[in-house]
Amino acid sequence: MADPHVPHEAEVVERIQESPTIFTLRLRFTDPARHAAFRFEPGQFNMLYLYGVGEIPISIVSDPRDEHLFDHTIRVVGRVTKGFTQLKAGDRLGVRGPYGRGWPLRRAKGRDVMVVTGGLGCAPVVSVINYVIRRRDDFRRLVIMQGVKHSDDLIWRSQYSLWSRQRDTQVLVAADAGAALWPWHIGRVTELFDRVLIDAARAVVMMCGPEGMMRVAIDNLLHKGVPEDGIYLSMERSMQCAVGLCGHCQYGGKFACKDGPVFAYPEVKPLFGIRGF
Repeated sequence: MADPHVPHEAEVVERIQESPTIFTLRLRFTDPARHAAFRFEPGQFNMLYLYGVGEIPISIVSDPRDEHLFDHTIRVVGRVTKGFTQLKAGDRLGVRGPYGRGWPLRRAKGRDVMVVTGGLGCAPVVSVINYVIRRRDDFRRLVIMQGVKHSDDLIWRSQYSLWSRQRDTQVLVAADAGAALWPWHIGRVTELFDRVLIDAARAVVMMCGPEGMMRVAIDNLLHKGVPEDGIYLSMERSMQCAVGLCGHCQYGGKFACKDGPVFAYPEVKPLFGIRGF
């Protein structure tokens, strides 16, 4: 990997508005050699830098096989993300990365794969879903669960419909509150675990979202017979340097930026759900 402290210039090739507050930037490094050398795993993240504004960690949502562009889906929540809303095709920004540990896709090969997400934090697992769909023969059953507060919060709605039509794939979507013609469940996504069809003992579960939701989901998964070491979580923390120096993302004796952001549940179980960690 190139110097982890130095951002490289990338160009916005396309900007896609996913919802009123969420958009996707499709990027390409302006240096052809740097772009050709760029490699990442689903679940890793980049640090995106906007000159004069700041830098933030954003998950990579594209498939590693895409050699032409790499994508970041961004929700507007603060000064830096608001600055990114001004970018359009042809504009430039800085990119450092990739960083962190991705999802355990090698371990998941030949097993059932279950993806559980809550809130608007589904971006870290979109690359997993696309990865499995494009390599369908390498995996067994795929279960996708997504929960949002309101049906209007669901982005990639057409993608969920497309995924539901794939072979050996189950899609379960829930909204705490639904608008008219909402085709999925009204209520919490954790209410849908009784509908899940997987071989629990051979399943690998990949999960991200609010930690309260993940705690309830873990209880349901363990009750269904999924082993603890088959559950993986993407832990959101304040990652500012991305190389384990600043300490902002420290989680007990680990750092989310370099030891995560994906952790096997047994790694974080002693601290998971404890206020302050």
